[in-house]
Amino acid sequence: MPVDTGLNKEGMIFQRDQYAKGGLGVRYWDYRDRSALQHVIGNDILDAGCGEGITLEKLVKLFPKAHVVGIDTEPENLEICRKHGLPAQEGSLYALPFADASFDTVLFSEVIEHLDTPEKALSEIFRVLRPGGRVIIIFPNDRTFLLARLAIGMIREAFYNPGHVRQWTPRQIRKSLNAIGFVPIAGSSIPFLFWSISLHHIAVAEKTHD
Repeated sequence: MPVDTGLNKEGMIFQRDQYAKGGLGVRYWDYRDRSALQHVIGNDILDAGCGEGITLEKLVKLFPKAHVVGIDTEPENLEICRKHGLPAQEGSLYALPFADASFDTVLFSEVIEHLDTPEKALSEIFRVLRPGGRVIIIFPNDRTFLLARLAIGMIREAFYNPGHVRQWTPRQIRKSLNAIGFVPIAGSSIPFLFWSISLHHIAVAEKTHD
């Protein structure tokens, strides 16, 4: 879960602390990332909203010859990334500090649900992608997560406020991507076929023109 700066330090749940616990949750987290990262193309890769850098670290290891960079707005997240030697920098998702057509792939993992104006961020991602480039979007099903965490006794995590502004659905994300000019090419709900009982949805779309 991303650092929520609206909470006291005592109330925060940090991604790396959760990941260090191991167990079923981490196995699922790794499965989610494998499912998403199989869609990565090219040698210039942006992790937009990289958080504490767990998935950014996987990108660096999976694509050692690629130019990989993460961006985040929270200084605390960036400090954690840099502590782990990761290529992260500060910047706004609404005004990405990169030239037009700079990237082949943009990963947008568990970020869109936090944004007040997600279409503005998607437009910026469209701008920095090269023609033929891909955006990979991952977003959670909050209702299923609540039930799953309660079922395995993760009471604190179940009722933690992650700061989500909106619950997205696969249909809504396709509509928003089409409105920006993207062409959706893949979509899958995991770990089950049906969104209503799944934990995440992965949407992949291409930029086909400038």
